Amino acid sequence: MSYAEYTFNERNPVKRWLQRQRLVSAIKLSSDPGLPVPEAICDFGAGNGELCKILAERYRNSKIICYEPTPELLTEAKQNLAAVTNIEFCQDIRDIPAGSLDAVFCLEVFEHLPPAETTDALRAIYNVLKPAGMVVIGVPVEIGVPALYKGIFRLSRRFGAYDANLKNVARSFLGFPPKDRPVSEIAPGFRFHFEHTGFDYRRLRETLTGYFRLHKESASPFALFGPWLMPEIYFVAVKANEAMPASA
Repeated sequence: MSYAEYTFNERNPVKRWLQRQRLVSAIKLSSDPGLPVPEAICDFGAGNGELCKILAERYRNSKIICYEPTPELLTEAKQNLAAVTNIEFCQDIRDIPAGSLDAVFCLEVFEHLPPAETTDALRAIYNVLKPAGMVVIGVPVEIGVPALYKGIFRLSRRFGAYDANLKNVARSFLGFPPKDRPVSEIAPGFRFHFEHTGFDYRRLRETLTGYFRLHKESASPFALFGPWLMPEIYFVAVKANEAMPASA
C-alpha cells in the first residue's frame, strides 16, 4: 500500500479530511506578514511530497527541498511532484549545506522515531537552519480524549493489534501511554515505530526546547479546543543563537 492510500486517499472521509487539514494548519502557523518570505524551505521526512506541492505553490520563487530518506517514499514523492518545477529532491540530509535553510517543516515524523533517532533528527534540523531559522513540527496527540476516540477507531479496524487493544487504549486515555512500543525498520538502517500508540507529545516538547526556542504551540484542526480534544498538535520553534547541545 502506498503512503497516499492510507493518508490523503484514505477511504474514511473524516480521516482523509484531517490528513489534508494538517498541511493547511502547518502552512497557516508558519505564516507571519511581518516576516520575510523564506528563500529556502525543506520538508523533512516528506513522505509522498504532498506538503511540498503546497509549499511550491505558495512560495513560487523559493527553493523547496523534498527530503525523504526512504527510497520507496522518495520515489512516490518524485512521481507526485513530477509537474512541479521549484522542487529539489534529497535522500541524504548531509547533502543540504549547514545553515542554508530559512524554514523546515516536519510533519508526522517524530511520533515514529525512537529516542536516539529523535535526537539525530533535531540535531540535523538545527544544523541546516540559518540563525533564527524556523521549524514547524506537527505530531499526533495520542493521550487523553484523542487517544480514546482514535483507539475506538483502531479497535474497529484491527482489534487486538498493539494500537488496538483495550489495555493500551485505556493507558493512553489516562495519560500514561505504554512504553514498550514495537520497533521495526521502514528501510534498512532506519529504525521506526509504525504504531502511533505510545507516543507522548509532551516528551517531544521537552526535548525540542533543548535545541530550539518554542515560539508557538497550537492544536489542529480547531486550535480553540486544544490538545485535550484535537487529534494533532503543532510546535513552531526558532533556532536559538546559543550553540547546539553537545549531546542529548
